Amino acid sequence: MKKPLIILTGPTAVGKTKLSLSLAKDVKGSVISADSMQVYRGMDIGSAKIKPEQMQGIPHYLIDTIDPREEFHVARFQEMAKEAMEEIYEMGRIPILTGGTGFYIQAVLYDIDFTKEEEDTSYRSELEALAKEQGADALHGLLRQVDEEAAKSIHANNVKRVIRALEYHHLTGQKISEHNRQQRQKESPYAFCYFVLSDRRDKLYRAINFRVDQMMEEGLLEEVKALQQAGLSRNMVSMQGLGYKELLSYLEGERTLEEAVSLIKQDTRHFAKRQLTWFRRERDVIWLDKQEFGYDHHKILDYMKQKMTEAGINLP
Repeated sequence: MKKPLIILTGPTAVGKTKLSLSLAKDVKGSVISADSMQVYRGMDIGSAKIKPEQMQGIPHYLIDTIDPREEFHVARFQEMAKEAMEEIYEMGRIPILTGGTGFYIQAVLYDIDFTKEEEDTSYRSELEALAKEQGADALHGLLRQVDEEAAKSIHANNVKRVIRALEYHHLTGQKISEHNRQQRQKESPYAFCYFVLSDRRDKLYRAINFRVDQMMEEGLLEEVKALQQAGLSRNMVSMQGLGYKELLSYLEGERTLEEAVSLIKQDTRHFAKRQLTWFRRERDVIWLDKQEFGYDHHKILDYMKQKMTEAGINLP
């Protein structure tokens, strides 16, 4: 018997947190955050992290887990998520993987193999030096030359992943996009439902703009200042997060506060668009278009439970 796994994802600001809480209460579930930013301590407002008093007694995992100075990547996420799942199964509960980082979800769902190949530290150092001297875009241009598909799916600012893709090609002669595609063809070891919550683009973009304004009111600028004063800088993976890098550019005198806030909204809208493109490429996805359900929370929940029963997931 395959163990059950529920995935609830979708673009940023679509309403995943509220739905995950209702679902967890209905199916005796525990939430694992599949978010590349909520895992960091001290990065609360910008990551739209759920507060302990909002959890309604539902166990949550991979939130406030590591220091923002630590390196966090997909292989580490996969390892930590699997540990959390074992704990959840032992408690007789169902894990609900919730968040918008598609690659993290894919890594757990299909148990992607991240076994490290041999390393070539001199080549990596060469790439790191190139990124520092000529910038992230120059490095991304190299990736476009050897693996255009990977270049489309990895943002130029994600220097570590760009280097990893170039290093993989250098060591194996293969494209990392082909390796990932092969891994995605694997059958999932879980009895799962993979839900993607979506909404009309105009409504989603309004929700994003409203959320950014709300974050600023709640003290996002003060949060970024505190992180900067604690010694965190723009070259750290954690500080590449939406809201953080833009406000750092304001604090470093590169743009006005108004420009920085406008840029957060724009970057977040672009990010939501990229998320939806990713989920459309995924197989086995069940779309939950809020408009089709008349924005009725209970109808969405009932439909989700119906799909889980069809997938062989035993509900309480």
